[in-house]
Amino acid sequence: MTTATKPEFKREILDTDKNEQVTAILQSNLTNLIDLALLMKQAHWNVVGTGFRSIHLQLDEIIETVRDASDEVAERMSTLGIAPDGRSSTVASNSELSSYPENFVKVSKTVSLVADALKTTIDSLRSAIEKAGDLDPISEDMLIAISGPLEKHLWMLQAREA
Repeated sequence: MTTATKPEFKREILDTDKNEQVTAILQSNLTNLIDLALLMKQAHWNVVGTGFRSIHLQLDEIIETVRDASDEVAERMSTLGIAPDGRSSTVASNSELSSYPENFVKVSKTVSLVADALKTTIDSLRSAIEKAGDLDPISEDMLIAISGPLEKHLWMLQAREA
């Protein structure tokens, strides 16, 4: 993982040790969220089969939620005085998500792959929530607010598999 750069802010929100821990947690989740948005866009472009239109549209709804979440995480890092790293090389080397197939994928397999990626991201967020609580309740609260809508999207995807 790359070392984040820190500007010379005169008024720090957290002490240095807590700040380093929180921003490392946030960076890890930022990486996963960026990758999730990219993975879902790949799925969106390459889904085929019965039910194509509804999953195609559903993926765009999820992507919007994920992109908003990544922006919130990145802006929280900036607020804490650490530069967020959303570069493609960082995402490619540090994401916890499995890679997505490069060709067309049937609707049922798309739903399964996207749900798996969403679950990995949610698991990372929930772990981050546990760790951030004692360090920074504001970041913890933000991560909780991000997790709820993603968990709802996971439920809706899983309902398609039933």
